[in-house]
Amino acid sequence: MLNVLFAVVGLVIGGVINILADDLPARIRPRTPHCMHCGYVYGPGGWLTIGRFAIGGACPNCKTYTPRRGYSVEIATALLFATLPWLISPSVNLIIYSLYIAVLILVIVIDIEHRLILHVVTFPITIIALIGSIFLTNNSIILALAGAVSGFVFFYLAFLLGQKLFGPGALGFGDVTLSMMMGSMLGFHRIFFALIFGILMAGIFGLLVIITRKGSRRTTFPYGPFLAIGGIIMIIWGDEVYQWFTGT
Repeated sequence: MLNVLFAVVGLVIGGVINILADDLPARIRPRTPHCMHCGYVYGPGGWLTIGRFAIGGACPNCKTYTPRRGYSVEIATALLFATLPWLISPSVNLIIYSLYIAVLILVIVIDIEHRLILHVVTFPITIIALIGSIFLTNNSIILALAGAVSGFVFFYLAFLLGQKLFGPGALGFGDVTLSMMMGSMLGFHRIFFALIFGILMAGIFGLLVIITRKGSRRTTFPYGPFLAIGGIIMIIWGDEVYQWFTGT
């Protein structure tokens, strides 16, 4: 039953992520779900994109269809959240880490679509995560603060190195603040694993782009989604990874 409840919660959170992913990059205050083309405000039946699909999937006013991203985010978030009660315990960790995962999904969506990691997301959530670390059973305010500082410093140095070796745009400063936010979520003992996972996944993706001739060594792609996926991996399996690596 808890898994079903979390699936429903994930579906609703997916809807919220869609709203924020539309409004925050446009620098407008998030509001009731609306058509991004004409501004038509949907009724309660259209607040979720799967609800709009049930009534045809198009805006009643301008007939513009809702992007497929809306359905994908809601369904994927619902499915992921349905598994979390099996993967995360105790309950306080489950609740707090579910929030963190939702934020990381938001980062992934925005960075893929706009190549932006917004300070309006990373800085407030860093503060929230520092406070949340007090209640987690596998983190603490000291570890969270050390993780935030370490994540920031590590990727700021990578940011400077990338600028020097490859020029502006090699890495964005948003990647630096994302690493800081993830450090506060995960703590000092887990943040470097998340960053390493993200770097490895980005490297594999870049290699595949070259091998398949979809791009070249100069092809750019958003880095944030890989870091965020590394963060989600460490939220769910971080204790096991840490214990395996340290032998404790």
